[in-house]
Amino acid sequence: MELEFWIKIGTISSVLMGIFAASSFWLWYNKKETGNKHERVPIGNLGWPLVGETIEFIACGYTSQPVSFMEKRRSLYGKVFKTHILGTPIIVSTDAEVNKMVLQNHGNTFVPAYPKSITELLGQHSILQINGSLHKRVHALIGAFLRTPHFKARITTYIENSVKLSLAPWNNMQIVYVQDQARKITFEVLVKVLMSVGPGEDLNSLKINFEEFIKGLICLPIKLPGTRLYKSLKAKERLLEIVGRIVEDRKTAVGNTNDKNANANANNIHTQEKERGAGNDVVDVLLQESSDSDETRRLPFDFITGNVIEMMIPGEETVPVAMTLAVKYLSDNPVFLDHLREENMELKKQKMIHSSGNYAWTDYMVSLPFTQNVISETLRMANIINGVWRKALKDVEIKGYLIPKDWCLLASFISVHMAEENYENPHQFDPWRWEKTETTSNSNSFTPFGGGQRLCPGLDLSRLELAIFLHHLVINYRWIAEKDEIVHFPTVKMKRKLPIRVTSIST
Repeated sequence: MELEFWIKIGTISSVLMGIFAASSFWLWYNKKETGNKHERVPIGNLGWPLVGETIEFIACGYTSQPVSFMEKRRSLYGKVFKTHILGTPIIVSTDAEVNKMVLQNHGNTFVPAYPKSITELLGQHSILQINGSLHKRVHALIGAFLRTPHFKARITTYIENSVKLSLAPWNNMQIVYVQDQARKITFEVLVKVLMSVGPGEDLNSLKINFEEFIKGLICLPIKLPGTRLYKSLKAKERLLEIVGRIVEDRKTAVGNTNDKNANANANNIHTQEKERGAGNDVVDVLLQESSDSDETRRLPFDFITGNVIEMMIPGEETVPVAMTLAVKYLSDNPVFLDHLREENMELKKQKMIHSSGNYAWTDYMVSLPFTQNVISETLRMANIINGVWRKALKDVEIKGYLIPKDWCLLASFISVHMAEENYENPHQFDPWRWEKTETTSNSNSFTPFGGGQRLCPGLDLSRLELAIFLHHLVINYRWIAEKDEIVHFPTVKMKRKLPIRVTSIST
């Protein structure tokens, strides 16, 4: 009995000592790096051991004010503070100037940092994770292609036809779920831009497997059979098989074309070089770069296929959600909806008079200023990409704050977009604010597409899709939206996919 007594005492003592040690370590960790250097780590609270402040962070994501987590700590600690969320101690910046400095970094100070589930799914060749000259080169290639007049003219017509085809059956549908319809439109457009794949078996297979793949981006990083990550990795294997076949077929076709060109008259060489880069899609552009005579510059096959899949993400998440939320915000603000419809009806009238109804890129991007204001305001309020994560490669001082080596920094876009100092009545949907000279879509306080060298190369394409969708929606239909709520975690979406009842506008 005496032995059992001392065993129990020893066990309890060990547990208490373990708890004391863990608590002491956490208190030390909470304070480390502070005071032992001239610069100071931003103040804040790392919360509970292991979980940190994750529970409150997630809870705020399920409310109508997801930015409240950041606002509370900003009021306590200032614009830059430390916390501990999603298993990582991080420094959060709600300061537009600090965010700009982080985004403009050239990769020698900050590098991308993402949850393990994302890095597992996207892999080592992901454009989200690569840095330096390779990232800069691929980013420039895709951006240059998307800006070519040939591409702009062709994609404008394609998006128009896709939107018209998708909207046509709405009049016969009792309930239209905008979020589902928007995803159908944007995914088809993006796959066309990336691989020139049109409606058919390949498109259907890509969509089914991509929907399964993307579910694993935010999940527990466990790869056991039956887990979310395991299922998503299997879906990616099937995607790689489909995309790999498409890329391989294209590569063979390009090789045959190059063989013919090699036998052409030498006088045509200059012309061929000028035409290099004028591909029909992103696969063409990347394959042309892979055929470079310099082997060190060739892009690996796995790199091309993996990144083509990765570039599908905006077609499933960001753009369709923006379309859906634009419809919601306009439904809740009929004055702005009426003005939007008036502007778009006028453009339709002018096009019918002067050009038989044919639209160009500039019609949507330049001739519809209020529509572009609605898009900007939707992007500001939606915060579909609410911030970016970066990891410091060395101790960094920004505006007097010390970001210690190996710490993560979250540049919070949502905090900047919803701050009173940047936008008057920030929680109010007001497209008119973009008419003011101090509020521009090029401001440091407006970063829905990121910034710096990682600024989304498809930002104008996204705006074009939104403008075409809104134009054809408001000139053809009126609608009444049923009650629905915005969910902000783990990603932004409508709880009920935004059901609406439409009636056709007689012309």
